[in-house]
Amino acid sequence: METQKYYIDIVNGEISKSELDTYHYVIHAADSDIKKLREIFNNLHQANLATFVRSHIPFLEYHHDRQNEIYDNGIKEMYSLLYELGDKETKNHIQSMGVLNSDHSDHL
Repeated sequence: METQKYYIDIVNGEISKSELDTYHYVIHAADSDIKKLREIFNNLHQANLATFVRSHIPFLEYHHDRQNEIYDNGIKEMYSLLYELGDKETKNHIQSMGVLNSDHSDHL
């Protein structure tokens, strides 16, 4: 599968072939990978909206909230994919954050 270089801004959920002013990561991805990443960004946006609504319910604790679990799992999925597709700098940065399990350290 042919891959292309992309610049990723996770704050705004942007994926661009052109260097962004505020990009966070560089990846090399096929079209199918980009489709998957866009889907993850969309799911994170939806989960973020749901957690915003939940935050206004004072008696529902964070650790008992399914929406927060969905959001947290989405974040892990996003970083896992970015790590898998990332250049060396991207991989090093994500590894230093400690957001992934130790399985990913073998790929550096």
